[in-house]
Amino acid sequence: MSKLTKNQKAVAGKVEANKLYTVDEAAALVKEITTTKFDASVDIDMRLGVDPRKANQMVRGVVSLPNGTGKVTRVLALVTADQEAAAKEAGADYVGLDEYIEKIKGGWTDVDVIITMPSCMGKIGPIGRILGPRGLMPNPKSGTVTMEVAKAVKEVKSGKIDFKVDKTGIIHTSIGKVSMTPEAIAGNAKEFINTVVKLKPAAAKGTYIKSIFISSTMSKGIKIDPKSAD
Repeated sequence: MSKLTKNQKAVAGKVEANKLYTVDEAAALVKEITTTKFDASVDIDMRLGVDPRKANQMVRGVVSLPNGTGKVTRVLALVTADQEAAAKEAGADYVGLDEYIEKIKGGWTDVDVIITMPSCMGKIGPIGRILGPRGLMPNPKSGTVTMEVAKAVKEVKSGKIDFKVDKTGIIHTSIGKVSMTPEAIAGNAKEFINTVVKLKPAAAKGTYIKSIFISSTMSKGIKIDPKSAD
């Protein structure tokens, strides 16, 4: 069994195993228990009472985090020539079409989000086998296939993220960085939780929100009282 470091010992007793924390308490505590030397991500995990194998119980959506993600999101806009200037002005890091499709075919995927137009999907379809496993495939449901490319770029740059429940019924995503204030982390967490609550499928029976945990990279998970997100 590995020994605890000095920093790990210092925070070991700060999280009570069976306690339900409020979102505000957890946002402050996650900063206290993070001992990494880098700016760790703050993650949220929600276990839902749904069966994702059934189409009418799939939970998927988008949310604009009010305080941003705390990180730089690299955006590729795959657009026609007449939309390139608008996409660049909106803040897209890479803008083009055919040349970037060729780069992706060659193995380049050094971006976080790809935004495109419906008319370009025919060209993007063949690289879906590359983009899909990396979570980069544009999708109308997440707002990344749209006629309003500039608007979509601005939203992603300012903190819009998409999410979906995995096959085990869990949603896992990052909602900020530990360098953010507790108030900013709490605000993002509340917005995310309330968005997931609103997406409850009509077909879902029993307890919808089974558990919520907030943690940072390599930290303990802090169990949240779902009611505290109101």
